[in-house]
Parts: sequence; C-alpha cells; structure tokens
Amino acid sequence: MHHFFVEPAQIDVERRRVVITGDDVNHIVNVLRMAQGEELAVSNGVDGKEYRCEVQASDKEQVICVLRFIKEDGVELPARVRLYQALPKADKMELIIQKAVELGVYEIIPVAAGRCVVKLDAKKEAAKSARWNAIAEAAAKQSRRAIVPKVSHVMQFADAVKAASKADVKMIPYELSSDMERTKDLIGGIRAGMEIAVMIGPEGGFEEAEIAAATAAGIVPVTLGRRILRTETAGFTVMAWLMYHLETA
Repeated sequence: MHHFFVEPAQIDVERRRVVITGDDVNHIVNVLRMAQGEELAVSNGVDGKEYRCEVQASDKEQVICVLRFIKEDGVELPARVRLYQALPKADKMELIIQKAVELGVYEIIPVAAGRCVVKLDAKKEAAKSARWNAIAEAAAKQSRRAIVPKVSHVMQFADAVKAASKADVKMIPYELSSDMERTKDLIGGIRAGMEIAVMIGPEGGFEEAEIAAATAAGIVPVTLGRRILRTETAGFTVMAWLMYHLETA
C-alpha cells in the first residue's frame, strides 16, 4: 500500500475526509494512476497514527480521499534516537540517512569532525540539506513511518557534543574501546521514553581529543565488537541493536 504524508489540517476525522496536495498529487494521479476506490495510507507526522483511505476524486491540485479507518498501533520506536553522524566521503551520507530512517531513527545530525574530508560551504550545505531531507522523506514513506525524521543542519563537533550530552543515554563507538559488557549494559538500560544520542565518527575515526571531549561531557565510549566497522556500518549496527532492544523489551 502506498503511503503519503500530509499536514494535520488535511485530515478531517469528523467528516471522514483527507485531502492530499503538493507534489504527491502528480505522483498519485500520473505516476501511480490510482483510480477511484483504490486504497492508500497517510500520516500527519505528529500523532503517530496511520490513516487508511480510498481515493474518491482528484484533479491537478488535489486528491480527495475517504477515511476508512485509523490504525493506532505505533510503528515508531518508543525512545527517540538521534544519530550524530560525522560527514562521510562521497554519497555515503545518503545511504546512512536512508537506512537509519528505515531502522527507526528520530533525527540525523551531520557533524563536522576533525578527520572529515568533506567540507561544505553555505551554498553546498543548503543543497545537501534539501537532498538529504528528501531522501529521509522517501525512506519514511517506503518503511511506513508515522513521522519524517529530520536531517538537521551540519553541526561543528563541539556543538554536537554539547547537544548530545543532554540525552538520557549517550554513546560514542570508538575502536580503542574493548568492554563489550559495557555496551551491552548501556543498551540494556534503555527504556521507553528516553532520549538516545549516538555519535558516529568519519573515515579514520574520531581524534583522541574529540573522544576526550565527549567523555568529559558524559558521552560513553563503547565498542561494537572485535572488528573495525566502516562509518556507515557502525551507525546501522547501533540502530539495529537499539531497534531490537526497544521492540522486544
């Protein structure tokens, strides 16, 4: 079933009516060629619900749907996970965003760390931000998320540490960490409603001074196992562990 996002005001529960506007209209009408009576799902990105509808009418400006029922069992993780991802080379960030959204991330914060090769000026960052948020939205639709995770503006490392330190549980995978029990205990202590911060380094890892600064701010260095993981693999690994823990607790 195709899934779309709308503003809360576009869903009228009392009148059993949902109106879809914007770029999705062309996709529904001309690409998918959905006809009257066909089913689709919409979310408003706020209440965590999925609204099941069927197409009633359409034109160039809007698609009008009849609301059939509301699916209220949540698809979102019961804790908010913010991924502080150091800027990787090439187009790896696009893959990281796509898969992190599929795995349940709440927000992705690109970070300019010391060993990052990529340097973005204001113009390049604006273009990248628009592209990254479009990828997040597409991934949210594909994975039937109830929200579209935001990809924020690039943060300098010091600012990212300050922001991450406010979370209930905060960790920074580091290749020189070796206590897997600490990783297990840290994740095992996470409960519904918590705020989680995960800081992932670039190719080459974080600098020692950065690890020291993060540790001083209360962010716990952890190991992800005996092998050295690529920057994109490290984020996926933590997100998968968190998803498993939170959805089976």
